[in-house]
Amino acid sequence: MDFGGGEEIRFERKGRAGVVTMTRPQALNAITHRMINALSRALDAWEADPAIDLVLLTGEGRAFSAGGDIMAVYEGGKAGRPPVEFFADEYRLNARIPRFSKPYVSLIDGIVMGGGVGLSFHGSHRVLTENAQFAMPEVGIGFFPDVGGSHLLPGLEGSFGVYLALTGERIRCGDALWSGLATHAIKAADQPAIIQRLSETGDVDAALSSHTVHTAAETAQPVLDAIGRHFSKGSLAEIITSLENAGDEFASKTLATLVQRSPTSLNVAFRQIRAGRFLSMDDCMRMEFRILVRMLQGHDFYEGIRAAIVDKDREPKWRPEGLGSVTPDDVEPYFASLGAQELAL
Repeated sequence: MDFGGGEEIRFERKGRAGVVTMTRPQALNAITHRMINALSRALDAWEADPAIDLVLLTGEGRAFSAGGDIMAVYEGGKAGRPPVEFFADEYRLNARIPRFSKPYVSLIDGIVMGGGVGLSFHGSHRVLTENAQFAMPEVGIGFFPDVGGSHLLPGLEGSFGVYLALTGERIRCGDALWSGLATHAIKAADQPAIIQRLSETGDVDAALSSHTVHTAAETAQPVLDAIGRHFSKGSLAEIITSLENAGDEFASKTLATLVQRSPTSLNVAFRQIRAGRFLSMDDCMRMEFRILVRMLQGHDFYEGIRAAIVDKDREPKWRPEGLGSVTPDDVEPYFASLGAQELAL
């Protein structure tokens, strides 16, 4: 089946299932504009097709999807053509997925970050194997946890979502299941059997229940308690003070991580996650689009990519520097209305 994805994403009808496979393993299945538009067209067709009972999303290779095609974004922005329309279409798709009227099952075996999270974790069934690694590491490159992060992260157990947004730390299957990010854990070796049963029966709950495994949280309870204690504070400054006053290994390590992140991104992400708790998915995406437009007009995103990917010196020069250097007046414009340029959903 061809929805215009070319060689980047494959669409197949397998029995009762519409199967989507991201096919850029050499690029860790980084998301492109073409992939976004093709998947949108597939969802339109399959939602109206009575022969399709569910959609199944997978990725080739060792990564489910490591995020968006960030170098394309960087190069476009540096050339004076920031790809705002790519993000607009991506955010529209992110908002569409929770409204999809049929089961939307993501089999996540490997790395899932950024844009890959946006395509999978808003669906009805988020199924992780023991190989899965989840992260929203955007603050480390001067960006913010977008693709619906403001809807996904606020409700996680024990302020875990705030912690993930501000540190960008990777977690595995057990933590994802404990926190509420994942709905099911399975063995990677069972994926072919699950896909076959989904295709034959269209019964998602039955197919998954027969292969679900118990997976405990990887993060020790004392650390989870510390995350809840520190990251439940009412401001970023209070989180920093709480960590500084703790004086233990976890607090020291976490502080060392935060001081490496973009101060602007940290402040924007904190406000974004706090605000998202009280917003619908659609309103979250509108808020994120406002932030996105301002980020693409700024400095830290391009500097973060330069330091991490282009020059690889790992020494970004953030503007402004220092965790205490960003004021509420600096943050406010990121959330201001775009007027006629607001994201249309």
